[in-house]
Amino acid sequence: MRGKEVRLKRIIKNGKAVIVPMDHGVTNGPIKGLENIREMVELVTRGGVTAVLLHKGVLRQLEKVPDCGLIMHLSGSTALGPDPNWKIIVGTVEEAVKLGVDAVSVHINIGSEKENEMLKDLGQLAGECENWGMPLIAMMYPRGKNVDALDPKAIAHASRIGAELGADIIKTPFTGNVSTFEKVVEGCPVPIIIAGGPKTETDREALQMVKDSMEAGAIGVAMGRNAFQHEKPTAIVRAVSEIVKNGISVEEALEILEST
Repeated sequence: MRGKEVRLKRIIKNGKAVIVPMDHGVTNGPIKGLENIREMVELVTRGGVTAVLLHKGVLRQLEKVPDCGLIMHLSGSTALGPDPNWKIIVGTVEEAVKLGVDAVSVHINIGSEKENEMLKDLGQLAGECENWGMPLIAMMYPRGKNVDALDPKAIAHASRIGAELGADIIKTPFTGNVSTFEKVVEGCPVPIIIAGGPKTETDREALQMVKDSMEAGAIGVAMGRNAFQHEKPTAIVRAVSEIVKNGISVEEALEILEST
């Protein structure tokens, strides 16, 4: 088996992925839920994640190897900077290999004033990942002046760009309904996971988004704030995992959440 195939099996279980990204500290600092990131890694792991996504510094500080896949994020920007949409490369594939992770990820904002530089980075990273046998997750977002971040056509275009330039998995926003997201999936030749998005007002809203995305053909979800900022992180991850992995209903997922 190729290295990519071996590593992908550690972050995708039976074709499904439940990832909790916790790279937000670079952008926003120690936000709610990530004050003690090592503790949060443990809590979401108990819920049944297939992988957690972290920056290299946090990976080095983990006291033990989590019982799930590890993804190292390679790009970043801060909310304090002049252009938060410009994601620069802050790590290398070689560093990721040395840390023993199972995949790397990079964030690209299509429509940003620095889109051209981010696309160049994506293409180069895809080549490096191929050389090292490292899976690449491309977080493809339509973001910038005069760009509708939830326009289904823009999301489909951004997703296709990631696949065209060599990503193995695309993470992108959910369009809001099954029919429009089906077109995004159909137009992307590699698997898609949805971004969990901003913190939702209700648990039902978050769980319904996950259910709808799976019906539309996504292979899973990368849920950040709706997981680590939840009052019961382990329980919400368990509920999401059951939707993704076993196809349970939103009502059944809510029961799991309430009983845990």
